[in-house]
Amino acid sequence: MNTLKCSIGVIVYNEAANIGKLLESLLFQKLKEVTIEEIIVVSSACTDGTDDIVRSYESKHDHITLITEAERGGKSSAINKFIKASASDVLVIESGDTIPAEDTVEKMVSPFLDPKVGMTGGRPTPENDPSTFVGYAVNLLWNLHHEMAMVSPKLGEMVAFRRIFDEIPPESAVDEASIEAIIKEAGLELRYIPDAIVYNKGPENIKDFIKQRRRIETGHLWLKEFQKYEVISQDSGLLLKLAWKEFTKSPGKIVFLKLTALVEIWSRFLGWYDFKIKKKNPFKWDIADSTKNLNRE
Repeated sequence: MNTLKCSIGVIVYNEAANIGKLLESLLFQKLKEVTIEEIIVVSSACTDGTDDIVRSYESKHDHITLITEAERGGKSSAINKFIKASASDVLVIESGDTIPAEDTVEKMVSPFLDPKVGMTGGRPTPENDPSTFVGYAVNLLWNLHHEMAMVSPKLGEMVAFRRIFDEIPPESAVDEASIEAIIKEAGLELRYIPDAIVYNKGPENIKDFIKQRRRIETGHLWLKEFQKYEVISQDSGLLLKLAWKEFTKSPGKIVFLKLTALVEIWSRFLGWYDFKIKKKNPFKWDIADSTKNLNRE
């Protein structure tokens, strides 16, 4: 039986703690209608031994390739290198600090048998402890991401798309949303796959949490101005409605919910200030270090 071929691009910056587990997960995916033709790791000026780990896999597996960048050019720039080097018509991008479930690639790529589908995304699932405030905030935001994506697809952390373009804007700090904009402009469908699980790790402290949310808000403002595209998470009315729904599930968490809302409002204000006042676009962003210790095997 002919299978649908895909190329996977893993974008990394100092991912020595996770890259081996991620590659193992990709090598042992359960596949039926899909074939992983190649895995291309684009490493952006790593200094922690990430490249050595990838080279050890490259030497054992012919379909794994390492591309290194001497200097960081931002994630979107690294994605463009992957697109240029890849061979398949369906491309998958995964962040180096995530791990897909064993059937995630199959579930994300098989929908491309439908010619109307232009892009798919899985469900990011954080391993943060929800009993702590920051852990609750991380889980709340990803739960809201899931609920929003069920209304209108919002895709992130791991996405697949048709090769209908040569590159995305290298100055984009929200690469998945930039791809969404291109796909929708081409008249193709976005499809959220809620059972295609992608494990990730959110920030573990408030400093990293604000840093991450601030950068994302700045990226979305850039996207709205330069690509004329607005993601559904910018719809404050829908966000409030879904946040209330989350509250009704766990009314005992009202203090955490209020604090999360305040932190999110503050982070969005800082992102607005960075973009509108400081004219800043963090497409080469500072890493939130506490997101890098994903414990899942």
